[in-house]
Amino acid sequence: MSQPEQSTVRNLLLKSLSAEAFALLQPSMETADFPLRFELIAPDVPTTHVWFIESGLGSVVATSSDDEAVEVGHVGFEGMAGTHIVLKTDRTPNKTFMQVAGHGISVPVPVLQQAMQQFPAVNDLWLNYVHCTELQLAHSALANARYNMHERLARWLLMCHDRLIGDDLPMTHEFLSLMLGVRRSGVTNELHVIEGMKAIKATRANLRILDREKLEEIAGGCYGLPEREYDRLIGLPIRRH
Repeated sequence: MSQPEQSTVRNLLLKSLSAEAFALLQPSMETADFPLRFELIAPDVPTTHVWFIESGLGSVVATSSDDEAVEVGHVGFEGMAGTHIVLKTDRTPNKTFMQVAGHGISVPVPVLQQAMQQFPAVNDLWLNYVHCTELQLAHSALANARYNMHERLARWLLMCHDRLIGDDLPMTHEFLSLMLGVRRSGVTNELHVIEGMKAIKATRANLRILDREKLEEIAGGCYGLPEREYDRLIGLPIRRH
């Protein structure tokens, strides 16, 4: 199988690399399909590869010692799974898995580390991305503390929409309840509220975005700042317009 070419990759971090840095990674790159629930990063074991998603959507999940779980981050074509490696940590208690099937590119950890050592700009780029993920998490905490449920849900749908091709988000109400850390009945009620505003169309296993501007209006101030910071630091837009 031929290695990916930088001119055709969709992942924004790989697009942002210098040609020389991409050439260093390229011989070790492997493309792979990511089925639904595919585990990109296993918790509490040494990470051997980082993953650059080309399509689909990954979910970073924190799990407590008594098995309570909630989503703490998204990964799509804008980023990588395995950011703890950039911070010189070989493992993480968090799990990252695919909540929407897709495909992507893997790079062995030693090769990634070599690129970071050889090219300071690569190290800076990926540290900037880590900053963006931390800011996204901070704004999730802000949304949970200061915004109501349908505003938080609108933010979450916008974040998914940013990272997926098309306007369909293939997700069940049960999965949404896990990701948002609320009861399924609460998610269903809030989806009805947003659907009544003509922003989305909800079916059993799919949410279709009908009016993104309306969804942004509903989300208000709890969406947008981390996305602008990503644009500023990475230099390529993630936010849809």
